[in-house]
Amino acid sequence: MRAGKWTQWPTREALSRIGVPRARMALDIALLAALSTWAVASAYSSDVFRGWGAALPPLALIAVFAAVGWGACLVGATVAAVVLWIGACVMSMERLPLAVALAVVAVIMPRFALVDDSDWGAGLTLASVSLGGYALRLDAEARGAGFRLLAQERAAREAEAVSAALAERARIAREIHDVLAHSLSAQLVHLEAARLQIERGPEGAFRDQILERVVAARGMAREGLAETRQALSALRGEMTPVEDYLRELAANDGARTEVSGERRQLPAEASQAVRRVAQEALTNVRKHAPGAEVRLVLGYLTDEVSLEIRDFGGRGKAGDLTVSGAGYGLLGMRERAELLGGTLEAGPEGKGFAVRLRVPA
Repeated sequence: MRAGKWTQWPTREALSRIGVPRARMALDIALLAALSTWAVASAYSSDVFRGWGAALPPLALIAVFAAVGWGACLVGATVAAVVLWIGACVMSMERLPLAVALAVVAVIMPRFALVDDSDWGAGLTLASVSLGGYALRLDAEARGAGFRLLAQERAAREAEAVSAALAERARIAREIHDVLAHSLSAQLVHLEAARLQIERGPEGAFRDQILERVVAARGMAREGLAETRQALSALRGEMTPVEDYLRELAANDGARTEVSGERRQLPAEASQAVRRVAQEALTNVRKHAPGAEVRLVLGYLTDEVSLEIRDFGGRGKAGDLTVSGAGYGLLGMRERAELLGGTLEAGPEGKGFAVRLRVPA
C-alpha cells in the first residue's frame, strides 16, 4: 500500500450520495435517528443530568449547531448555515437562562451578517427567531407550572385521604376503648373480687372447681384486654416493637426470651405473624404442658425473621399437637406463615414440644 493512501481523503464521489438507493438512504437515516434517540434516552434515564446538569445536553447541541453552521457557511452552503443558526438561537431562548441565551444570540448575530448583505434584514431575522424561541419558552414554563400544580393537588388529595383514614382509625380506637376495653377491665375487676371471695370460703372440691373456672376466666379477660390494647395501638399507629411485646407476653407465662441478630423494623405482616404465633404457642403450652419451662427465641436473619417457642415438658401431656396439624390453633399458625411465603414447623421434641416460624422480612 502506498504511503499516500494513509493521508488521502476519500474521493468526492465516494463521499456523495450519488448512486445510493433511496431505501439504503432511508435505512441509514433511521439507524442514525435510532442511535441518537437511544443515546439521549439512556443519558436521561441514568439520572446523570440533574439540576444544572440538565442544561449540558442543550448547550452541547447548540454548540454543535453553531459550529456546523459555521462550517457550512465557510464552504458556501449559506441556507444550511442559516437554518442551523436559527435552530441554535431558538433552542437557546427556549432551553437556557435568558442571560446565557442572549449571550448566545449575540455571538451568533454577526454570523447572520455574513450571509445577509442587509444589516436590517439580519437583525430582523434574528429578532423574529429570538421572539419565537421566547414564546416557546413561555409555553413550556406554563405547561411545567400546570404539571407542578397538578402534582401538588394530587399530593394534597393523598394527604387529605391519609388524614381522613387516620381520623377514622382514631375514632374506631376510641369506640373500642370506651366499650370493649372498659367492659373487659370491669370484668377483670369483678373476677378478681370473685376469686378473693371464693378463696375465703370453706374448702372443698366444689370450691376448687369454681375457683379454677374463675381463675381461667380472669386469665382470658386479661389476655383479651392485652389484645385489645394491642389493637388500639395498631389503629393509632403506636404499635409496640415486637421484642417488647414478646417479652411482656413471655413474662406473663414465666418464659425466657432471647433475641439474636441485628434488630430492625419489621413489616406489619411479619410482625403480626410473629405476635400471633407466639401468643398461640404459649396458649398451647398452658393447655398441654402447664408449669413447663418455656424458651422463646426471636432471630433476625438476612431476609427473614425466625421465632422458636419450645417447652421442656410439664405436669400435663406433652405432644398432644402433632406435626400433621391437629388442633385449629396450629393449623391457623401454619396458614398464616404460608400466606406470607414462610414456613412453620411444629412437633414433639424431647420431653416437650417446639414451634418454629420463619417468614420473609
